[in-house]
Amino acid sequence: MLSQSPIPIPNPTPNDLPKRLAQLGFRSLPEQLDDFLARAVKGRWDPRSLLEEMARMEELERTRRSLDRRLRAARIGAFKPIADFDWDWPAKIDRPLIERALTLDFIREGRNLILLGANGLGKTMIAQNLAHAAVLAGFSVLFRTASDLLADLHSDSPLQLRAKLKKYARPALLCVDEVGYLSYDTHAADLLYEVVNRRYQFRSLLLTTNKAFKDWNSVFPNATSIVSLIDRLTHHADITLIQGQSYRRRESELDAEKRRSHHSDEPL
Repeated sequence: MLSQSPIPIPNPTPNDLPKRLAQLGFRSLPEQLDDFLARAVKGRWDPRSLLEEMARMEELERTRRSLDRRLRAARIGAFKPIADFDWDWPAKIDRPLIERALTLDFIREGRNLILLGANGLGKTMIAQNLAHAAVLAGFSVLFRTASDLLADLHSDSPLQLRAKLKKYARPALLCVDEVGYLSYDTHAADLLYEVVNRRYQFRSLLLTTNKAFKDWNSVFPNATSIVSLIDRLTHHADITLIQGQSYRRRESELDAEKRRSHHSDEPL
């Protein structure tokens, strides 16, 4: 009977350990190895405590990486936190409804949320905060402008179109920003209808628009699907109207006042 020769094991140097841990799939430990070992020695950890701390570190790192991936995939963009929102500036805003939406119950219930108002009143900022909160809560999220979404859906291949429609039907929350800022052809309304219809009563859609629904014919001229689109979009939906003057105009006026004040204070 032939005896099996033992598998040769290399004799590593101490400096090889972080690299070997990384090759084994560890994410946090290789970068923090010296600190980890110092804490283990100082705390006189027993073997079980040491393994539990290793597991905890790796779980935290993998959770962080997962969150980073989902935030990148969502493409929410840079935004100001909702704590910076000036609730007193709009002439009209349903603050309780928006604060209720921030609990994300509308996503759990499969309801839609529509923010309607003129340009520069914070609709996108509110939508970005809601999308970010949803990602942090573990929901899958996609955030797209209407123009980006419709451009992506225009395809010569029916197979590609089906795949893209599935992509937009899949996430727990789909945010479509700036509907009404541009006009589109008739086919665009049909594409948006397909997205809304695939999500209808199952998954939530958050939409911002500067146009009242009665004016959507100017956004999608001659579209036969416009009535069905709005009907499905607004059924099981919370719709809030924000009225007032543009924040951006206000900020420009404040900046101009500061510059005038600064120049008037300069010595002649």
